[in-house]
Amino acid sequence: MNPQAPVGHDAALDALDAAGEPAPQPLVIDHVAVARLYGEPLFNLPTDLYIPPDALEVFLEAFQGPLDLLLYLIRKQNFNILDIPLADLTRQYLAYVDQIRKRNLELASEYLLMAAMLIEIKSRMLLPPKKTDDGQEAEDPRAELVRRLIEYEQMKLAAAQLDQLPVLGRDFLRVEAHSDPSIVVRHPEVTLVDLREAWMDILQRARLHTHHTISREELSVREHMGFVLRHLQGKRFLEFEGLFDVTRGTPVMVVTFIAMLELARERLIEITQAEAFAPIYVRLAYQPVGESAVLAE
Repeated sequence: MNPQAPVGHDAALDALDAAGEPAPQPLVIDHVAVARLYGEPLFNLPTDLYIPPDALEVFLEAFQGPLDLLLYLIRKQNFNILDIPLADLTRQYLAYVDQIRKRNLELASEYLLMAAMLIEIKSRMLLPPKKTDDGQEAEDPRAELVRRLIEYEQMKLAAAQLDQLPVLGRDFLRVEAHSDPSIVVRHPEVTLVDLREAWMDILQRARLHTHHTISREELSVREHMGFVLRHLQGKRFLEFEGLFDVTRGTPVMVVTFIAMLELARERLIEITQAEAFAPIYVRLAYQPVGESAVLAE
């Protein structure tokens, strides 16, 4: 290397190898670079950047109006609301109004009206109190302001309590179920196969209670029809198995089953089933009173 080679920017331009490739640039060249943008050193700050005045503005408090601001200043400094030090309160209030007036004059108009009221109340307090026509002491100039502040605070607390209550759409949703009256649920009809399987199940259980006694008993289908009707009287429905007395033997159950078939044929009882392979239920059908009385006899 030539000891007389220049340094700084000239050195960077002359630092080319035989292939014509530039040498890598250091992080800071001549201690002049102030930043590095996309890996390249930045020697001067750009002059065309525009930062809006409100870009870095931070709002620490948000008030709903002049009364809200006054109430905040009073509660923050533990002032007695019935004996408000108007001088300190007005000074702090005007400081806040001066801040918002620089940003939004239309918003500050409402606050300026309250500031004028505070100044007017303070001026009235500086004057000697005048007695009324009936000789009584004049009302405190702060009384009207205190009354408005107390009413506002009560309404604000009530609104906060109402806001804590569950609200439809915010805290919970209403469950709605729609039913189409035109859709009629049709239960599957009881077939002969279902009756046969239920009958075989009853016979199988009846064999467990069979007695080895020989007896002659005359059974009447008509009498068992009345027994079935009386058994169903006053009940909405009864299971198919509940109509049979398995302790009386197979002949009684056969006659009871025939009586049930006769009643179903005459449309005096209804045999229903909620779904396939579900329990079978028996209930009384709707029929004239006189006809059911004759059968019951």
